[in-house]
Parts: sequence; C-alpha cells; structure tokens
Amino acid sequence: MAQPAQRARATPRSREERSADSRALILDAAVECLVEHGYSGASTLAIQAKAGVSRGRLLHHFPSRDGLLVAAAQHLASERLTRTQERVAEALTGEPAGPRRVDRCVELLWLTFHEPHFWAAMELWTAARTNPALAAALRPAERSLRKAIHEVADRIWGPAVVTHPRYEELRELLFTSMRGAALPYAFEQRPPGSDRHVRLWKSIARTLLFGEDQARQAAQK
Repeated sequence: MAQPAQRARATPRSREERSADSRALILDAAVECLVEHGYSGASTLAIQAKAGVSRGRLLHHFPSRDGLLVAAAQHLASERLTRTQERVAEALTGEPAGPRRVDRCVELLWLTFHEPHFWAAMELWTAARTNPALAAALRPAERSLRKAIHEVADRIWGPAVVTHPRYEELRELLFTSMRGAALPYAFEQRPPGSDRHVRLWKSIARTLLFGEDQARQAAQK
C-alpha cells in the first residue's frame, strides 16, 4: 500500500504549476544570455535553446523579445535584492548606529553595483536609447524596480538614518553616483573596494548625517 508521501509525489502537477516552471526556466535562461552575451546576443533562439523549451512555449509566455528581456532583468533584480538585504543584514549584525555603521553601509551598497543584475540593466538601458519599443517596455518596469530598491536601501540603513531629514538626499546622491562610477568596470579589471570614490562617499554620508565635526573625527580614527 502506497504511503501518503508516495501518493503525494505521484500526483500530477497542475497546468498552472507546469506553466510557472516553464516561465521560470525561460526567465533564468534569458538572464544568463543577457549577462553572458549582452542585448544583441540574447536572441529568442539562444534563450529557447538554453531553457530547453519549445518555440511555442516561449512565445506563449513572452510574445516579444524585448518584453522577455525586460522581465528577465526584473526577475534577476528582484531575486538579488532579497539576497542583498539578507547578506547586508548579516554583515551589519552587532554594528551600532553611528559613523562606522554608515561607512559599512556605503561599502556594502557599492558592491551591489558589481552584480549581474546591474550589468543586465545596463545592457537594456543602452539598447533602449535607440529602441523605442524597448524603452516603452523598460520605463514602467524600471519605476517599479526603483521603488523596490529604495525600500531595500531603507531597511539596510535602518531607522536611525532613514528618519534623518537629509536621508533621501543622501540616498539619491549615492545611487546615481555609484551607478555612474560602476560603468568603467565594464572594461576595467580592478577591485571595487579600492575605488577612490568609496572614501568620498563615506565622507559625504558622514557629513550629511552627523555634521562636519563628527565626520572629521570619524575619518581620523
């Protein structure tokens, strides 16, 4: 007589479960193609082959290539945001609020601009400059992702910083500056931690949050 666990394993998956599995396979394959080969190399044929699905299955989920690539980039970013939040929370465990924690937050945030989701986004942003259809698909997705990034950043910094009157100014400055500073790493092989901007970002963050005197004292320790 079959045990309950055996009967559960023998139960066929529903159509919805199979569809969700196929969609996940396609998104993962699209992410790999986008990161490995760039926008021009992430063709639907390459994605289909990597995912191991039929042409009809791919088109059922994603009728357009640009829609698929945008969804793939968002899929990767969402997964990475969750992992980043967990990793940063662990790295900051036991670190009290103050200039030293702010320095550590700057270091950890900077590292997120060297992960696959950033380069996938860069491929799409660059292509969207001359591709109106891609730009139209990317724009609302990026607004949604930016909101999610802000929410994760807020949790990383913690309430002591988030409630500061100049926090939003700092968050925006770091986000845009780090994004720009990361671009040369597309063709330069050097350790991000030694980037000269890191020291500058720390100094700016300390000054905005704690004033010049405390920032100067923290820098001298």
